[in-house]
Amino acid sequence: MPPKRHLTARRVRLGTELRRLREATGMKAREAAALLGADSVQMSQIESGVVGVSAERIRRLAANYACTDEALIEALAAMATDRTRGWWEDFRGVLPPVNLDVAEAEHHATFLREVVVTHVPGLLQTPDYARAVFGYMRPELPKSEVTPRVEFRMRRHTVIEGDAPTTYETIVHEFALRIRVADRQVTRAQLRQILDQIEQEHVTVRVIPTDQDGFGGADASMLYVCGPVPRLDTGIRDGPTGTAFIDPEPQLSHLRTLFRRVEEAALDPTASRDFVHRLSKEL
Repeated sequence: MPPKRHLTARRVRLGTELRRLREATGMKAREAAALLGADSVQMSQIESGVVGVSAERIRRLAANYACTDEALIEALAAMATDRTRGWWEDFRGVLPPVNLDVAEAEHHATFLREVVVTHVPGLLQTPDYARAVFGYMRPELPKSEVTPRVEFRMRRHTVIEGDAPTTYETIVHEFALRIRVADRQVTRAQLRQILDQIEQEHVTVRVIPTDQDGFGGADASMLYVCGPVPRLDTGIRDGPTGTAFIDPEPQLSHLRTLFRRVEEAALDPTASRDFVHRLSKEL
């Protein structure tokens, strides 16, 4: 297959998983390449996501790697043959590629879990709230560049809306709900938006009150994207150096444990809904 025009996080992940399967057997790249009638350079390109690989080749490699996890094999084959041109492609060349990678990951998720401490989750934000956040975090951006970022964030909402929405569970700290990124009116509208979203059966919002004991997760913010099989889960975290996609199993295990610990400090869904409702009345 020819080189991929855009090296996306999803393509890189496919190659990474093929490399992990090979390394688990102790097989060298040149040996795996020979199974495909290729050379080590081509194998390296496949495992880095630079060039595509067919479903048939994935199954051949899996058989020679003695991989018996049929669900994983079929999930990898589906990734290799996926030709989806999602709505996010409309923003290629307009926004940083990592933004598009996040939207693509959300699109293919089977379940989404999120922890947010400082801001309302992007999937729940109103346009005015998002505009205020972008304008503050990147004050040098002209309106012409803020507008597509807001539009992109709003279009991300499609993953939890429409005819086949993805189940979404988020834990939000009270601080994120109270802080006024703009003014009282924007904050009140944002809280109403959250209450509206909670009415959907597939959306769960849980709140951590500021007076809750036992919460030390000020840096616990994350998006956890569940894949078609646990092996293909992905953690996404923002940091000083940018957005990081996390997929090694030890780190995913850490994120799952962290989510459970944060969950222990949160109110249950009903109490959380009542909390947001009371807070909206205070404004």
